[in-house]
Amino acid sequence: MGDRKQARDEEFQHFVVGRWPRLMRTAFLLTGEQHAAEDLVQTTLEQVFVAWRRVGSADEPEAYVRRVMINAHSRRHRRRLKEFLAPKDDSGLTRELADSGDRMAQADDRGALLKALAELPPRQREAVVLRYWEDLSETQAAEAMGCSVGSVKSNAAKGIAKLRAIPGLAELVTNGGRK
Repeated sequence: MGDRKQARDEEFQHFVVGRWPRLMRTAFLLTGEQHAAEDLVQTTLEQVFVAWRRVGSADEPEAYVRRVMINAHSRRHRRRLKEFLAPKDDSGLTRELADSGDRMAQADDRGALLKALAELPPRQREAVVLRYWEDLSETQAAEAMGCSVGSVKSNAAKGIAKLRAIPGLAELVTNGGRK
């Protein structure tokens, strides 16, 4: 019995260590604040740890964890907690390293993109983050958000349209921040 528990704990620890950067990035994009992102990931991992035997044996444990994170974030939003994507003093933020090939992360002025993302309504922000930042399919995003594929399409399209309408943002993405 003790060996199985230890093996399960080690499997969970391996999962957390391997997925931590991606979980933090997703949580930051959803909450907009480093400390809130850390709290969201911690809350998510606490819930997942309790059910790890079931989660770890699932076909896609990362998808399950992402769904728990989205649900936890949605519960916080329902309580009307304010979210800020970029705090006034960002000196304490840990900077995300760009993945090779991640064009959005390579943009010179990420602040403008993050500010624009913060202005989206929560469901549109979730859809945009999951579809275009996390590169999930519409079906995977729908599962993570607990809604239909049509809702994901609608929210993502509306969110992208709002982002495209922001003056100067399109030039940052297409010109790499150079004018």
